[in-house]
Amino acid sequence: MNFWERIKFNLSRFMYGRYGADQLSRTVINTSLALLVLHFLTGISLFWTVSLIGYVYAIFRMFSRNVEKRNEENRIYLDKTAKWRTEYSQFKVRWRNRKQYKYFKCPQCRTRMRLSRGAGEKVVCCRSCSHVFKQKA
Repeated sequence: MNFWERIKFNLSRFMYGRYGADQLSRTVINTSLALLVLHFLTGISLFWTVSLIGYVYAIFRMFSRNVEKRNEENRIYLDKTAKWRTEYSQFKVRWRNRKQYKYFKCPQCRTRMRLSRGAGEKVVCCRSCSHVFKQKA
């Protein structure tokens, strides 16, 4: 075994049975990085302190052997952020298709709908509340 293979073997043996990185850990690390950049831009030491606490917490989570508890923490995080993550992914789809479709909301129930661009003015019936209205594409 050469030097790098021994390092890789020892690292994988050390990490065996440990939790590793998940969505919550990645979010904590990214937030800590943003706070560190804010500290460098503003000079406010509170940002640096909170950033350091975030890094320590993320490392603690990654090296933890209590996998069940870390899974539960990640599940709670995913449940609480599900609405925001869905809105963000839908926003990306709407932005990518903005030249092909016009997106709008039903005036009564606020359900998102779309029409092909260049279709002119159409009479639209909402699938959720059956409200009928005119919409220009």
